[in-house]
Amino acid sequence: MSSGAGPSRGTGGGWTRRRFVGALAGAAAIATVPACAAPRADPAETTPVPKAPPPGPSASAAASAPVSPAPASGPRPLFLGTYTSGDGGGKGIGVAAYDAATGAVTGGGVVTGVDNPSFLAAHPDGRTLYAVDEQTAGAVTAVRLPGNEVLGSRSTGGSGPCHLSVHPSGRWLLSANYASGSVAAHPIDASGALGERTDLVTHTSPAPGPGQQGPHAHQFVTAPDGGHLLAVDLGTDTVYSYRLDETRGTLTEVSRARTRPGAGPRHLTFHPGGGYAYLANEVDNTVTVCGYDPATGRLSVGEPQSTGTGSGTSYPAQLLVTSNGSYAFLANRGHNSLTRYAIEADGARLRLLDTVPVDGDFPRHIAFSPDGRLLFAANQRSSTVTVFRVDQESGELRRVGEPFASPLAVCALPL
Repeated sequence: MSSGAGPSRGTGGGWTRRRFVGALAGAAAIATVPACAAPRADPAETTPVPKAPPPGPSASAAASAPVSPAPASGPRPLFLGTYTSGDGGGKGIGVAAYDAATGAVTGGGVVTGVDNPSFLAAHPDGRTLYAVDEQTAGAVTAVRLPGNEVLGSRSTGGSGPCHLSVHPSGRWLLSANYASGSVAAHPIDASGALGERTDLVTHTSPAPGPGQQGPHAHQFVTAPDGGHLLAVDLGTDTVYSYRLDETRGTLTEVSRARTRPGAGPRHLTFHPGGGYAYLANEVDNTVTVCGYDPATGRLSVGEPQSTGTGSGTSYPAQLLVTSNGSYAFLANRGHNSLTRYAIEADGARLRLLDTVPVDGDFPRHIAFSPDGRLLFAANQRSSTVTVFRVDQESGELRRVGEPFASPLAVCALPL
């Protein structure tokens, strides 16, 4: 989950989120984007490349990349998501620290009282941390910083929540329930605590894609324009666009975009300019460039392109984009690597450059430090976090030190 979430999910054997959640409960190619238009009934159709919309202020740029370079010195907090119900799992939210200059990670504390905190997000003001409780009876939990005081949990109204994000206003928490295929909204009060759910929308159409038994919402995030929310659903091969009523906290669907059948979209990341986004497709091991129309919230899905990991299934997990909009990085769990892309044509094209070994097993989640100079990869199966230094000019990645041990590391959130 986007985002990152989930052990591998293919149509064959191996780990699937469905099986895993059930166990927890019981115990150089180039892609060009088509014109921003209404979703097409036939995803295979192609249309000319549009001119990118003029860059504007990004209300939720943190969803794509760090935007405010911070001094690269001294220890900074690092929170780690895990499963508490899995073999070798953690006891809650992991608490560590990293040196912003060297990337060295130290520590080993824990915030207890949160079950299966597999995905984490911070409030824009930095005073509250939020975690999913990935269980059959899904919930979201708020934690006060810096004292790490658990403020309480609220039901998401769904099963297996795997992703959450904070609306740029700081007043709403948005979550995605994977197992039940739904998205939810919760109010955030002045203290950072959560109120009762204000809306819940289940993805009942279109029909599930090949190999899927139902909808599987995998990410719920605000677009850079701040006016639309996008929900990525792996089960229905669809990205849904919603408007949020910021007074009542209700969701209204305004558009939907289909990927090709069986793509299994998992995670969407925006270019800083706001006119393009990049979609990681978990099931068919591809990425796509998408056009985005801020006026309507419509996403148009481009042609699939290679992850650079070969013909086998690699379960792409998550994409990151640098704050200058020049490079994108993709986490590949089966291949245990990070793919590096150059971003061209003002965001309209991705050009595959290379893949870099992650020095861990199953990199499920990646995240930039606030200044964008470090990249953290949470490796689920090796229970480690690998840190890379990001070259600001070339986008090259260089590993920093040895991977940091953390039980069932499925999310890394450096602050």
